Amino acid sequence: MSTANLLSVITIQATKARNALWLMFFVMGVVSMAWIPRIPEIKMANGLSDTQFGLVLIASSVGAVFGAQLSGRLIHRFGSRPLMYLAQVIVPLGVILMGLSSSPLVLVIGLFVMGFGYAALDVGGNAQAVAIEKHLAKRYIASFHGMWSVGTLVATLLGAGLSFVMSPAANLIWVASIGLVAFSVISIRLLPPELDEHRGDGSSVTTSSVAWFGKASLPLWILGIGATGTFIAEGSAADWGALLLRDEMNVSVGYYASAFATFALAMIISRFLGDRWLEKFGPYKVVRFLGVVGGTSWGILMLLGIWLSGPFPLLAIILVNTGFFFAGLAIGPMFPAFILGAANLPGVAPSVGIARVGVISIGAYFVGPTVVGVLSDQVTLTYAMLYPVLALILSGYLARALRGTRAVK
Repeated sequence: MSTANLLSVITIQATKARNALWLMFFVMGVVSMAWIPRIPEIKMANGLSDTQFGLVLIASSVGAVFGAQLSGRLIHRFGSRPLMYLAQVIVPLGVILMGLSSSPLVLVIGLFVMGFGYAALDVGGNAQAVAIEKHLAKRYIASFHGMWSVGTLVATLLGAGLSFVMSPAANLIWVASIGLVAFSVISIRLLPPELDEHRGDGSSVTTSSVAWFGKASLPLWILGIGATGTFIAEGSAADWGALLLRDEMNVSVGYYASAFATFALAMIISRFLGDRWLEKFGPYKVVRFLGVVGGTSWGILMLLGIWLSGPFPLLAIILVNTGFFFAGLAIGPMFPAFILGAANLPGVAPSVGIARVGVISIGAYFVGPTVVGVLSDQVTLTYAMLYPVLALILSGYLARALRGTRAVK
């Protein structure tokens, strides 16, 4: 086969994989976040206080750390698609266990399984995204995550609607089962191992192993901590948004999902615009501006809304939801930018860079809400939510690490 024909075949496969990955991230969002609008009911069914619920969420963090750590090595050896075949079964299983839980132990097991499987899917999906961008010579990574946000919004609206007619267990079983079938159909169109860049760039200067500590690992730590801040903010908005409106503002069932729905809508908008922003302004400027401005706006509007919820309930909901909107708008392109940075560090194989940042940051998606839960019993949930606000602002300042990668324009 001539070089031109070979490139044409690769381009066709990469295009099919791009389309499949858009759908894959959408289904990941729907399945992994299906429990978000049912959190108040699941928390009550398991008899958990805010602190206890926050501690239970640690199970997802532990699972995610193990999943991300193992994924990098498996991808580097076998490719991302085989790993995703396995992970796509694990995630729905965890979601079903969460829905069926009536004791903290079952909920912990479900969260661990879901966190493990989701981290593997996420690392594999990002490895696919980086390879697709190289094959097609165009940036898509923010839009892939945008499809995940579309999935989270669908899950939120669906769960809010089903809360009037269906138990959390039935809701999650149906979503997980349909998701498993969808995963199986979609994943066969992803890039095969020989095309997914899982062995790095093929040169002698890339390595499949990076020490956890030392000069070589410092850029990964900074990128990972930056990504951690976005995960803390995102996870806290997802897990505590509904409880914030219900407990601090007395918003009724079905409507207290509006905070995360607004947040998810904003993430959709910014992630589909994010590739354009990253191309035009560069990752550093985008992450720095969005992190600082978005985080500050979120904190101010959220506090104002809660303080005014007594005398002006409608205005209060508008203010709080606007704050969550600014937070989602900010976070949208930030994590994809940190992933691009990790995949483009000189001397580090893409799958290893992505996995290392995943190990550092993915657990924070669940650790962040845990800290919020502990703080809420000490200073109220209103002020505990300032923790994810500050984490998002910190991520904006850590954007400087992106200057040392090949992801810069």
